[in-house]
Amino acid sequence: MNRLLRRLAPHTLRGRLSLVALTTAALLMTVLTVVFNTVMDRHLQHQADDELLSRAAAVATTVDTSGPRVRVLETVNDSLLDANVWIYTGTRLVEKPPAAPADSPLTNAAGRLAARAKSLCTTAETESLRFVRLCSRPLPRHRSTATIVTAADLAPYRNSADSLLTGSLILDAVMLACTYALTRLAVGRALRPVRTMTDQATQWSAVGSDERFGVDDQPAELARLGTSLDALLDRIRTVLRHEQQLTGELSHELRTPLTRIVMELDWWRTRPRSAAETRATHEVIAEASQSMRTICDTLLNDAREGAQNTSTPPGATAVVPVLCRLAENLGAREQVKTVVDVTDPNLEAGVAPALLERIVSPLLTNAVRYACSTVTVSARRLPGGVRITVTDDGPGVPQTFVDDLFQPGRRADHDDGHDGAGLGLPLARRLARAVGGEVSHAPGHTTGARFLADLPAG
Repeated sequence: MNRLLRRLAPHTLRGRLSLVALTTAALLMTVLTVVFNTVMDRHLQHQADDELLSRAAAVATTVDTSGPRVRVLETVNDSLLDANVWIYTGTRLVEKPPAAPADSPLTNAAGRLAARAKSLCTTAETESLRFVRLCSRPLPRHRSTATIVTAADLAPYRNSADSLLTGSLILDAVMLACTYALTRLAVGRALRPVRTMTDQATQWSAVGSDERFGVDDQPAELARLGTSLDALLDRIRTVLRHEQQLTGELSHELRTPLTRIVMELDWWRTRPRSAAETRATHEVIAEASQSMRTICDTLLNDAREGAQNTSTPPGATAVVPVLCRLAENLGAREQVKTVVDVTDPNLEAGVAPALLERIVSPLLTNAVRYACSTVTVSARRLPGGVRITVTDDGPGVPQTFVDDLFQPGRRADHDDGHDGAGLGLPLARRLARAVGGEVSHAPGHTTGARFLADLPAG
């Protein structure tokens, strides 16, 4: 039964609101129809009683109670007055309608009313199952007492009541149909802006548009909906921007190991190699492949943790081995010397090893790329943290470019002969901030460039 009701229930808000309005209107009209017909029944009954009492007053003018006995006077309209009229003196029947037997249900009902000697009205049923209204009226006492009982067939009044009930039901049906149609029309027009906003939000979210709904010149409900949709669009745009940033960062980070693989393969193919040279090439390719895997895992895990907003403890990593390994991998350029200067061999940072490598690697790569002869990497302990310093003796950062140094995709000079997409420094800063650290540029260093990576202590 519940499944059938769920299937029959409207599946649109417009249909549900129309059904609610129709149900409410039906209940209200049912109550009004019952009240209206009850009032009309009472009114028609009172109208019949008034007519009977008026007839009784007219018949009273033909009854003489001044003598010792009640006498009925003859009048011109005596046949009209005698129709459905009973006259009693006490409980003794003086006169009755010619067509009413003395033991008929109407005569018995009239006798019961006369015996009570009060102005009363009652409804009786005849042998033919018709309902008749009877009213009694005692006459003022003189020397004798008399009671007049008049009767009237209720069929005309009942027919009027039935006609009123039929008319009210037809009117209710018309009103319900109009209510349903007007409600659907009104709800459809009211929901039209919502449909428009939904379609616009779908289009804008698909392309990460800057368009927003705002709250100007909008009803309060639509303004709240627009505010919610604007917030959702902002979040969707942020997610799209993070996806684009993650794609760019992956491309940037994977370029170096992929280049090593391509170079080793090209070198291996140039001429026949010995078994030892082939094994060395395989080792380089395997190392570069593992580096690519580590890069992917690091960036994807960071993106996943950022999306879930988790705060799991990062653990601790020895700083010196990571710095030495990075310096050794970047030492392939003979003209640049990479020096690791760390006085504390037990220095630890509170980040995972792969993440520490991904934070420091862009700083070292940039330093080697622009250095003239030497790159120095140092690390020291700070209160509650660790600072890693990367210094080169290159031309340094142009003063006009300092503000854009950590903006994704920005480079000081695209024609400087160095490859790069301008994503390394922004990536390093984002990863450092994800663990509560910071990557910054030291503007006071004038002989080359110096970058600082401040990380939590292990």
